[in-house]
Amino acid sequence: MLIIRQVEVYAPDFLGTMDVLIVNDKIVAMEDELTGGFEELAVEEIDGRGQILTPGFIDGHFHLLGGGGENGYHNRTPEVTLSQLTTAGVTTVVGCLGTDGVGRDMVALLSKAHGLEAEGITTYVFDGSYRLPIEPVTDSIIKDFLTIDKIIGVGELAIADHRSSQPTFHEFSRTVADARVGGMLSGKAGIANIHLGDGKDRLKLIHQTIEETDIPISQFWPTHANRTQEVFEACLVFAKQGGVIDFTGSENPDFWEKTDGEVRFSKALKRFLDEGISLDNFTMTSDGQGSLPYFDENNQFIGMGVGSSKSLLVGIKEAVFKESIPLEIVLRAVTVNPAKVLKLENKGKIAVGKDADLCLLDKETLDIRTVIAKGQIMVAEKEVKVWGTFEQLNK
Repeated sequence: MLIIRQVEVYAPDFLGTMDVLIVNDKIVAMEDELTGGFEELAVEEIDGRGQILTPGFIDGHFHLLGGGGENGYHNRTPEVTLSQLTTAGVTTVVGCLGTDGVGRDMVALLSKAHGLEAEGITTYVFDGSYRLPIEPVTDSIIKDFLTIDKIIGVGELAIADHRSSQPTFHEFSRTVADARVGGMLSGKAGIANIHLGDGKDRLKLIHQTIEETDIPISQFWPTHANRTQEVFEACLVFAKQGGVIDFTGSENPDFWEKTDGEVRFSKALKRFLDEGISLDNFTMTSDGQGSLPYFDENNQFIGMGVGSSKSLLVGIKEAVFKESIPLEIVLRAVTVNPAKVLKLENKGKIAVGKDADLCLLDKETLDIRTVIAKGQIMVAEKEVKVWGTFEQLNK
């Protein structure tokens, strides 16, 4: 049992100052003040004064095995460690493969996801990589959905990128259709996570699939929507039509804005809101451990960065402090909105009955103080008071 006392709760909507009680891995009570003899039980207690309680962050696009290799073997990026995720506030992560689906494969990705889950956070994966057709783990994409619990979507499927397999309309639409049916049969999202390059076709394959088939716009989750100004404008059109777009956070937005023409998350979100688009239709992910290569005008490799989940909090802070966007709106990008896209019913909100995935942030700076995943304290910068012992509780 764990009680967080007198903390300002953003669920992500602001609910006021409350006490929050956690038992095992669930939130079981939220009241103005919880009383009732907790001193006699084995209850851990956190003083939440001066802090903000938010849902744990959902990072829905992460290269758990690392990425890269666009300039040879020495450019491969390393696997993620648990602490790189938890210290960034991430309690749920979705792993994916990227350019290299050969040197890293689905079995390795699933193994890594299971390992991180055993260490305490929630993990899922996307089936496939940049290239089409997908090489499923079983003998079909639909069977992968039905037999492998962690597979909840396909991706990241690359379009409008010189590193993609240059997929045909038939390859692309059939893959998305299989993901949709696989998701329906297994009760999962079946989402198609689409990598957007800066090529001239932009979202052409997505629009063509929506227009020429019966697949709805909700089946697509295009990422890197803020890659360039041109890609961003195309994604705003998609969002106005009802699609959900995913912005990629950056740990160093000044560099990428100057070097690669990226639209930083805070400015992209401000423009998104000014356009009057639904608050449900945006998310932010980190592209964590993925290589962030930049190329010259002839698509020749120049240099590379590495994605990090820390970029999520950087984006949140900039949106709040530089663009004056309310925190409860910004938090939607990494909480309730990705939970809805990915059909994670017990994630992304603070409410009785939901999973106890939580972050405590400093009220003034929004720095992370404590991270709780499935009811377990993963990161703690403040002393946790313990009432009684577990032996007393067992009696």
